[in-house]
Amino acid sequence: MARASRSGLQVQPKEVPVILAMINRGDRRHDAAAWFGLNQGRIADVEEGKYGTPALADDDDLPPSGSPGPKARDIRAAVQEALGLLKQHRTDDAIKRLERAIIRFDKNE
Repeated sequence: MARASRSGLQVQPKEVPVILAMINRGDRRHDAAAWFGLNQGRIADVEEGKYGTPALADDDDLPPSGSPGPKARDIRAAVQEALGLLKQHRTDDAIKRLERAIIRFDKNE
């Protein structure tokens, strides 16, 4: 069986403090991996210090705890829809949809 193609995504230096803070907060490793589009092996590498040991990110800089991967996908879909509306010059509708999506995201829905 053929292997899947690589995503090309790599751990970025600015992500390391966030990943470490997410793990420290008690987030599941696969949730951190999903948020950044990485596999859990890269999250383990971050925990082992392979990308350095910077200070943890502030709580305000962390995504919501839980399962942010699917929520991030929902937000992305809402943003894409809003961009389509903006392209059609219906900016009021786009702004309202973006605001609703952000509120849902912040409430962890």
